[in-house]
Amino acid sequence: MSTHPATSTRYTSGGEYLTPVRIHADRAAGRLEITWADGHETTYDTVSLRWLCPCAYCRGEAGQPGWLDSSPTLTPDQTRLVDVQLVGSYAIAPTWGDGHHTGYYTFEQLRAHCPCAKDEAHRRGRAAGEGETP
Repeated sequence: MSTHPATSTRYTSGGEYLTPVRIHADRAAGRLEITWADGHETTYDTVSLRWLCPCAYCRGEAGQPGWLDSSPTLTPDQTRLVDVQLVGSYAIAPTWGDGHHTGYYTFEQLRAHCPCAKDEAHRRGRAAGEGETP
């Protein structure tokens, strides 16, 4: 099996860690659950997920800050997950209670920001210069 040096480490080998095998939007509980091909499970609460919105309006563009950069107070409708659509084989597009639907959350982004304790510890270690090497 070939791997790509830019994404391959002992922590994640190959690209299989970026492939979801199950995506479940639990609207009543306010969370998005993803099971990855390597067996890892990621759960986002909808508030955290909305703060990750990568669209130009929320993140900014052309050097201008986005709406989320202003640290708004999110309303319940802005964090109420109404629907989730697949975008090709690389992303999801949530629709929020306020009608916002332009953010394409790539699987790479969702895995990179996984809020589980193991991934949080891994990111802290990398930030402190203790990351694993290819």
